[in-house]
Amino acid sequence: MNAVLKAAEVRFESLQEQHLESVLRVEQQAYAHPWLRANFADSLQAGYQAQMLLAGDTLLGYFVAMKGVDEVHLLNITVAPEHQRQGWARVMLDALAIWARGQGAHWLWLEVRSGNLRAMEVYEASGYRRVGERKSYYASARGQREDAIVMNLGL
Repeated sequence: MNAVLKAAEVRFESLQEQHLESVLRVEQQAYAHPWLRANFADSLQAGYQAQMLLAGDTLLGYFVAMKGVDEVHLLNITVAPEHQRQGWARVMLDALAIWARGQGAHWLWLEVRSGNLRAMEVYEASGYRRVGERKSYYASARGQREDAIVMNLGL
């Protein structure tokens, strides 16, 4: 962790429409197939839980989650590439679990690309377990599709 981040106050802040430009910059740096502005705007319009993790004015990451009857589905979690491998994903996953428990959820669900082994390791270290697979779920290179691994966490 660099000295600037050590000295800065790390906090969560609700993701709002006015933050989308900075979030989209991170999204496009982080993924070959990023969410579009419309994906974020629709999530905000629907009232999904959308939080940014900030250190001072620096965007470390964000997540978007959808509440169901007794569960929460994590739709997007992203750590800015320059801040990866510093534990910020775990911080966001912990915050999501605390929020979900407060909402009365019994389960957290997510899908992860089958090739994203690093993310799966983070999820498993946070207590998530693999429970299924969705064939050809994600867009991939050259018009191909990639499977998703379905994971959940009992709360």
